[in-house]
Amino acid sequence: MLKLKISKEISPIYFWDIDPLRLDAEGSKRLIIDRVFKMGTAKEIMLILNYYGEEEVGEVLKKQNYIDPKTLNFVSRLLHIPLKAFKCYSRQRLNRPLWNS
Repeated sequence: MLKLKISKEISPIYFWDIDPLRLDAEGSKRLIIDRVFKMGTAKEIMLILNYYGEEEVGEVLKKQNYIDPKTLNFVSRLLHIPLKAFKCYSRQRLNRPLWNS
């Protein structure tokens, strides 16, 4: 398996709240995938897909409690996963916003 290098291949700025050098590629898989897909570049996203595989990335993202609408649509189209398969899509908000955006 490839070695995932946070400081060289993936920007450590996505992990502002923890020490990026202490991240374990398997133990921190959910955090790494989530942050790179929300804030990463196309190159970093492809690196994550090559490292974990499309199926594993899809399973992790489908279980997320929240993914912003733009990222959710991107992931759905990229991985060919219907929107309804995502937990965050099917959950209703407890506090609905006062405006539509």
